Amino acid sequence: MILNLIRHQVFFNLLIVFSVFQAHATSQTNEPAIKSYISTEKIKGSFTISESEKTAPIYLSEEEFPGVIRVAGYVQEDLLKVTGIKPELSIGAIPSSGEIIIAGTLGASSLINELVKNQKIDVSHLVDKWESSITEVVENPFPGVKKALVIVGSDKRGTIFGLLDLSRKMGVSPWYWWADVPVVEQKNLYVKAGRYLSGEPKVKYRGIFLNDEEPALGRWAVKNYGGFNHEFYEKVFELILRLKGNFLWPAMWWASFNSDDPQNPVLADEMGIVMSTSHHEPMMRAHAEWKPYGGKDWNYETNPEQLRKFWKEGIQRMDNHESVVTLAMRGDGDMAMSAGTNVALLEKIVADQRKIIADVTGNPITKTPQVWALYKEVQDYYDNGMRVPDDVTLLLCDDNWGNIRKLPRTYAKLRSGGYGIYYHFDYVGGPRNYKWLNTSQLPRVWEQMHIAYEYGVDRIWLVNVGDLKPMELPISFFLDYAWNPDKLPAERLPEYTIQWAAEQFGAEHADEIAEMLDLYTKYTGRRKPELLSPETYSLNNYMEAEKIVKDYNQLAKNAEALGSKLQARYKDAYYELLLHPVTACANLNELYYAAAKNKQATDQGRATANDWAEKVKQLFQKDADISNYYNTQLAGGKWDHIMDQTHIGYTYWQQPEKNKMPEVKEISLHGKAEMGVSIQGFDGFKTEGEFEKRLPEIDNYNQQSVYIDVFNRGFQPFDFQITCPDSWLLSTLVSGKVDKESRIWLSVDWSKIPEGKQFASVIIQQIGGKEVTVRLVVNNQVIPELKSFNGFIESDNVVAMEAEHFTRNVSAKGISWKVIPGLGRTLSAVTVFPVTAAAQVPGRNCPHLEYDMYLFHSGEVKVNIQLSPSLNYFNDEGLKIAVSFDDQQPNILAFNKDDKLGKWDKWVSENIINVSSEQRLGTAGKHTLKVWMVTPGVVLQRIVIDCGGLKPSYLGPLESKRN
Repeated sequence: MILNLIRHQVFFNLLIVFSVFQAHATSQTNEPAIKSYISTEKIKGSFTISESEKTAPIYLSEEEFPGVIRVAGYVQEDLLKVTGIKPELSIGAIPSSGEIIIAGTLGASSLINELVKNQKIDVSHLVDKWESSITEVVENPFPGVKKALVIVGSDKRGTIFGLLDLSRKMGVSPWYWWADVPVVEQKNLYVKAGRYLSGEPKVKYRGIFLNDEEPALGRWAVKNYGGFNHEFYEKVFELILRLKGNFLWPAMWWASFNSDDPQNPVLADEMGIVMSTSHHEPMMRAHAEWKPYGGKDWNYETNPEQLRKFWKEGIQRMDNHESVVTLAMRGDGDMAMSAGTNVALLEKIVADQRKIIADVTGNPITKTPQVWALYKEVQDYYDNGMRVPDDVTLLLCDDNWGNIRKLPRTYAKLRSGGYGIYYHFDYVGGPRNYKWLNTSQLPRVWEQMHIAYEYGVDRIWLVNVGDLKPMELPISFFLDYAWNPDKLPAERLPEYTIQWAAEQFGAEHADEIAEMLDLYTKYTGRRKPELLSPETYSLNNYMEAEKIVKDYNQLAKNAEALGSKLQARYKDAYYELLLHPVTACANLNELYYAAAKNKQATDQGRATANDWAEKVKQLFQKDADISNYYNTQLAGGKWDHIMDQTHIGYTYWQQPEKNKMPEVKEISLHGKAEMGVSIQGFDGFKTEGEFEKRLPEIDNYNQQSVYIDVFNRGFQPFDFQITCPDSWLLSTLVSGKVDKESRIWLSVDWSKIPEGKQFASVIIQQIGGKEVTVRLVVNNQVIPELKSFNGFIESDNVVAMEAEHFTRNVSAKGISWKVIPGLGRTLSAVTVFPVTAAAQVPGRNCPHLEYDMYLFHSGEVKVNIQLSPSLNYFNDEGLKIAVSFDDQQPNILAFNKDDKLGKWDKWVSENIINVSSEQRLGTAGKHTLKVWMVTPGVVLQRIVIDCGGLKPSYLGPLESKRN
């Protein structure tokens, strides 16, 4: 339904609907503002922005904040882009005629104050509000002025957001510069009569962290700006504001925001960007400043006086700029403090820092916003009893891989400083760096940040975005969601990507683009590119590796086909936001597949070994070519260095110095032909004799096909023939010539096969040579009760089920399981809502999911539960779930109480936690698996019942047949 609607909506309607996700709400009713205020047609009472090659002038008072005036200049340029006419921007002039745009901040603008005094506008919704705005069409606001579009903010940023919201609704994407998104021209633009309220943001500080900025963003900034100076940061600040953010941790690997360019903090304060410093840079000092400062030991026990002096100067330099001061201390170079560091010492450091702040500012310490980041080992200090004063914001953190480590209890004492979250879309560290491309799945970001918000974390939301590009989509989502999480429930997640795509590319292809964006991040989220190897996906089981490559290449093909349909003006933006990451990752996955096939072929002496080696070389060169195009040709070379990040050839957590091609081997073939045979589900091969292992079982309910590979181990081609003694067993080939290799598929003619379990053999013979025998089992069971059965059916001794395909969803006590669309490695996920619900005792009146299935086996079975890698964020007994069959007693599974490094490495590398339960079934036949809620926060993705047939693979078997 949604997709059909979108296909027929015009571009501007989609842009207007997009504003819902910015969560406009009135301060009194908390109801969403009217969705639409921009129109391309004149409506009675509407305000004319542009018509007949005339554009309404913009007026601001001379007392207005300089940052608002600067942003009004952005809007002036936006109107030029949209309408082709640049409006007049007047500062301090008193308007006297026509239709005009008036923008100003309550209490600062004489124009706004005059309108309030004359009761032309009602600003009661803005009084004492944070970053709120009203956009209203006002009749006869001043003598001689027929009509005005008035944009008034409760504070500086409120006015800025109101102005930029107008630009966004006119069709100027926040990514117009950073992703080269074109602006659609509209000669006639109007604002419908009415009053439009933004409401307050639900999260006070919303921002990004530019980090891990070498070799990409750093080299790009040096080439284009000479470094991270105010010219560079103006582009960053503008983007943050257009996305309704307000907070920044600046680049810091080698840069110092405040000292590299003294205009940096001045510009930030002017534009309303709240500055802070990263988790290991206290007191507004960049770590890059320490050595040039003459800093000796970064150790408060041995060098306290120099550190206090260093920090004091940081606070003095902060002046009155709006800032959040980072407190405490970590080891030198983003490392842990020494082993002997104790809680008492850290508490003294914080106390001394707060004294410096109070002394320098001359204000009560509670008037200066401060934050303590519980990052990595710092959380251990908190867990061991360290506390900071109540007015300090506790910045809770994820594990650097998007899984939140700690949350406050719902019954925890309220803190005046509140709580924040530091999240990651990029990371340098174990088990591998991930810096190259976006691998953050929006549904997972939503799920984790939703939990944080529901547990009261709403003071700061900050995300590490690495080089900024190519994290455009998750940055948009993170900041849009932070404005008002209440306005984006799980079921509307698919809409978000559609509407984001429409904002960048128009409505016509938005649904297709969104589908590809969602698929791309699902694929990369399975395993980050830096963690891939030839061994990641199984070559032999479930056709896993082949399917991965096929799906990726199909996605790339679809992306290329759609790109050819788009107007030329979208070419660069489309490449940056979709085509590049899709084609680059498709190529990378095929590269590792080719390397795996080369190893297999080499080990088995296949004639294809050297072909696969050559394929690896070609794909490795293609990877370089793709990055080179991005750097040197895309957008006329605008983004040179942005794709410098190495991503092939990791051997441990740190990136390789340069991309290194996977190892390949070449072989010398025999002069004569020699047949080799391999079968599905088996690592080895045969040149003669009988396979000791059978092909995967075929059954009449799933009606699978299985394959045999016939390959050449020599140089000369050979002829072969296949003999199937049973007439019901079909083969795609019965004879042929093999130059290098040939795949033969076996299937069943179900109209001819006898009832019951049938054992068959297939003989593959090299003409004039040896023969190989392959055995298989075909299960043609006729079970009358299955005709009316609704549920999953066992296949090849396994039942695999996607979590959302439950038979029944049983709610209780106001708690229910709900689907989070798109979350996970294969389809979607389910979890319990509300996420703050109390723990439950499984059994009877407890929320649970039921999965009906038919098993051909009895006795011991293993229930494998696949969960998102959620962490033990209360530091207690861990998250729990329970399972049972039929009326059995539920078996409680606690899976993350112990999250030691070895386990955690596996969880985040595979982006899944597997927990198992041994269950005993007395009979074959119909059974119901029940998955019980025990604690909230458990995110269920898949269930695999192993009746003795589960084979090693990364993603597991495909979902079983479901009647």
